[in-house]
This record gives sequence, structure tokens and C-alpha cells, in this order.
Amino acid sequence: MSPDAAIRTSALIRHNTILLLRDPGALASRLILPLAFLVLLHPLYEAAQGQRGGVIQAVIATLVTFSLLALSIVGGSIITDRIWHTWERVRVTAARPLEVITGKAVPVLAALLAQQVLVIGFGVVVLGLTLAAPWPRGIALLAVALLAWTLALLSLGAMLGVLARSVSELSAAYDIGAMILSSLGEALVPLAALPSWVRHVAPASPGYWAVSSLEAALRGDAARTLATSGVLLGFAVGAGLITMIRASRGWGRSARM
Repeated sequence: MSPDAAIRTSALIRHNTILLLRDPGALASRLILPLAFLVLLHPLYEAAQGQRGGVIQAVIATLVTFSLLALSIVGGSIITDRIWHTWERVRVTAARPLEVITGKAVPVLAALLAQQVLVIGFGVVVLGLTLAAPWPRGIALLAVALLAWTLALLSLGAMLGVLARSVSELSAAYDIGAMILSSLGEALVPLAALPSWVRHVAPASPGYWAVSSLEAALRGDAARTLATSGVLLGFAVGAGLITMIRASRGWGRSARM
């Protein structure tokens, strides 16, 4: 990256961080609601799967479901610019599409990671969640799984932000999509309890691979963690390419709103 590109990108990161913090309602709800959900949900899973298995399932279910709902933060940061007609103003500057997307992505990446670390930390401190692998291997595996999932979320959310034609369309996409993807991913209900056809289509959901990756990381299975994280990175690359192509060609501009 050239010095000029670095300056432009850092300016966009600061600008979007300020915007995110000035309207913290969506961010606060995505940080607080998962903890309330986890407190209410974990006794059910513990009764069905035992103390350790129940806590793991409750933490993963909460993390995957609410991180998918947090796609609203990612897509909302893009579609808001389109509504305010600032998307074109940035596009006509010297900033390239990659710099614009990076400027929006970094603050949201930090928000998504904060949400997931908060859920995991709550599980460790309050519910007694433990890592099967010893330190620092267990932490490293968990970090790989969380980072891969967060990058997939970031790319998927950005893709929705440039594809959606209105706020209501975006809202429907992440509300309906989050519940479908988390359900297919075995986050809320074990696949064994669902119809057989669901088990066949589940691998098409990034939520499925997120659950698999997090379970493997918590149980200390390095090979499974790396393999499933690689699939998540594949989702991230695919959605990221769609986002970049659409943004560079101007298809996501606010004139379509």
C-alpha cells in the first residue's frame, strides 16, 4: 500500500469509527442481548447435554446466532452512506474501492470481535466454560476460529450492504437469513433432531462451519479447527469479491435507492 493510500484508508477508518460510536444503539444491543440470551438458554442445554457439553452448546449457539444478526451493523454502515448520498462523494475522490471498503470494514471488524470475545468471556467467567487444549494452544485455536468467522461475517455483511436496494430489504435479509443460517448450522438445535433433508443442505450455510470450527477449537481439535476455518475463509473471499466487483462498478450507489 502506498503512503497516500494508507493516509486515505486511515482517515476513512477514523471517520467510520466516529459514525459507529455516535450512534451506538445497534452496537449496544448486539453486545447486551447475547448475554441475556445465554443466561436464559444455558440451563436448557445443560439439562440435555450435561454441564460441559451444555455450556459449550449454549455459548456457541448464542455466539453464532447473534453474530449473524450483527450483519446489520456491517450492511447498515454501507447502506447508510447510500441513503445519505455520501457513497458517491467518496467514490469520486482518489480513494479506491478497496480503501473505501477497508475504511468501513475495520471498525465493524473490531465490533464483531468485541461481541464474540464478550460472549466467550462471559461463558468462561460466569458459566465455567473451559478449553480442552492447554494454554496457549487452546487460545490460539479459538482465536483462529473466531477470526475466520468474523471475516466471513464481515464479507457477507458488506455484500448485503451493496446488494440491498433499501433499508427494509437489508433488514429482511439479515433477520431471515440469520435465523435460517444459524438453524441450518446446528447452532440452536442439533441436526440429528431436524429433518434429514436439513442435514444434507446444512454444509451450504456458513453457520454450519462456524459451529464446527468453534466446537473443534473448544475441544482442542487442531486439524478440524483449521479445516473448518479454511471453509469460512472461502465464504469470506467469495462474498468479498462480489462486494468489490459491485462497488467498483458502481452498482451499489445510492441512485438505486
